[in-house]
Amino acid sequence: MEKTQWYMGTPNGVVLCIDSVENEHLGGRLYHGYAREALSFSTIDEAIFHLEGIYDALNFPHPTTNSRTFAEQERPAEIRQERMRIMKDEELLSRHGDLGTFIIRVQHRQNSSWQGRITWMEKNKTVYFRSIWEMIKLVAGALDTVSTQEESPKEPSWEGDAE
Repeated sequence: MEKTQWYMGTPNGVVLCIDSVENEHLGGRLYHGYAREALSFSTIDEAIFHLEGIYDALNFPHPTTNSRTFAEQERPAEIRQERMRIMKDEELLSRHGDLGTFIIRVQHRQNSSWQGRITWMEKNKTVYFRSIWEMIKLVAGALDTVSTQEESPKEPSWEGDAE
């Protein structure tokens, strides 16, 4: 199979490796170019918080809304201050999950959510998503953890041709 969809294409591109599904909780690892170590997660919510920390530390993509908090916020420790890439794209793309592997490229952070594209590496298919919720449903749907009856025709799916 030709790997035409396997590329990072953005400084904030990440590889999401899903290793387990327990009680509909997706667990696994997350890789980005600014650290050699994986960020482990036991729920998809935890993965989303890791990703948000990465995007905040990079300030890319720039959010259109600011976080609302009274607490002092520190820069996430996930990324070194100098923002130097440590891992090359080829090395990132060599990481794989036991159950599924996805390349996530968030292009915008608008309306308090994310917009971008996700590539399911095992199927070499890319789909655009309009929100974090759609991205999560795509990952879960790829792993057969979401009932197909829940999906409406307007929601993105892995069916059809790759972009």
